[in-house]
Amino acid sequence: MPGEPSEGGRRVAGPFGYDLRMEITERPTDTLLTLTPFAAEKVKELMAEDQDAGPMVLRVAIQGGGCSGFQYGLGFDTAPAEGDHEFELEGVRVVVDPFSVPYLQGATIDFLNGLQESGFKIDNPNAASSCGCGHSFQVAEGEDAPADQAGGCGSGCSH
Repeated sequence: MPGEPSEGGRRVAGPFGYDLRMEITERPTDTLLTLTPFAAEKVKELMAEDQDAGPMVLRVAIQGGGCSGFQYGLGFDTAPAEGDHEFELEGVRVVVDPFSVPYLQGATIDFLNGLQESGFKIDNPNAASSCGCGHSFQVAEGEDAPADQAGGCGSGCSH
């Protein structure tokens, strides 16, 4: 058929027009977090500033509070705690506590450096809504923060 890939006149297109010469590779679908290369460089830069601390890991966590119910926590730790999920992204050792895992599944951490916005930004597919600055978020109904931890600044952002 015209427009279909061929080799020496032999048709190599499969069903739905897929090129059968293409290599099929599996891609992980259960990636907990993604760290952009720009964010990874900034994390490495910040880690290098505190040379006396020794080896560190980037701890990513979800905490109750903030304008929208949950807030993100990013910080450095000396080692993973018992039960933490530990992995390496872009050359950075990352740890996530078990409570935070379901709220961070599929999230991307980036670093922005612009006129309007500077700092780490988390794009979280689990957030049903978030505050204006993006440091706190809400999840779908039925997954709210515990009542004693839910924040609400009323005006402005409490990050």
